[in-house]
Amino acid sequence: MSYFTDLTWKDSIKDIIDILIVSYIIYKVLNMVRGTRAIQLLKGILVLIVIWAFSTLLDLYTLKWLMNQMFTFGVLAVFIIFQPELRRGLEQLGRGKFFGRAAENDEEVSKLIGEVIKAVNYLARRRIGALIVFERATGLNEYKESGIQMNSIVSSELLINIFIPNTPLHDGALIMQSNQIAAAACYLPLSENPFISKELGTRHRAGIGVTEVTDAVSVIVSEETGQISLAINGQVVRDIREESLISKLYEELRTHSALSEKRNAFWKWKGGGTNG
Repeated sequence: MSYFTDLTWKDSIKDIIDILIVSYIIYKVLNMVRGTRAIQLLKGILVLIVIWAFSTLLDLYTLKWLMNQMFTFGVLAVFIIFQPELRRGLEQLGRGKFFGRAAENDEEVSKLIGEVIKAVNYLARRRIGALIVFERATGLNEYKESGIQMNSIVSSELLINIFIPNTPLHDGALIMQSNQIAAAACYLPLSENPFISKELGTRHRAGIGVTEVTDAVSVIVSEETGQISLAINGQVVRDIREESLISKLYEELRTHSALSEKRNAFWKWKGGGTNG
């Protein structure tokens, strides 16, 4: 009897570990797709599952047959639809980022914003066009791969040199990831909003467009007027004052940093809580 009791206890521990690992994976996957278009697709899949369960329960033959056909080819469709998210998840896993991500502190965020402000002011005075995009919770690797990889420390001098006309990297968007310049000369999706002013060109439409499909923040410098604009959540504030730009960037970037720091602190506490 003691043998069977011991076996049951070991199986229970194994089941608990199994459940915890699966729960953690699901949690990380949901975090990865949160704020992206993938979350809307997941909701659509959930609706289809509810319809399938309803048709099975009431034995609606035609509807059940239709749902079964959709699920037969649905696995392949899921891999195609979620290809960007799957690729980003595998990249994070390969880089060891799946189990946590270092957060910037307030000093790093302030330094980053200071360098960006110096650069955009210089560019605006000389009417040199620029588009700087800050990655937040939604990954921008899909757009980063369309440009030139840099992974460079941020400095106002480097930012200015990137956007100087007739240089290899001046055309396109610059993407910031964490406290680094991730890539330059990147292609972004153009906004499809029909109510955007006709005065705004491709650079502004790209800066607004990326904020419509992600939670990124864009800073745009117009080469026609020298005005600085800020785009968030598909909305643009044109000719924004320097004080307002600094305040809004600090608010948006620090909020993302604080959330990341809280998540990391929680997992550190969970990992070291037994030592106290």
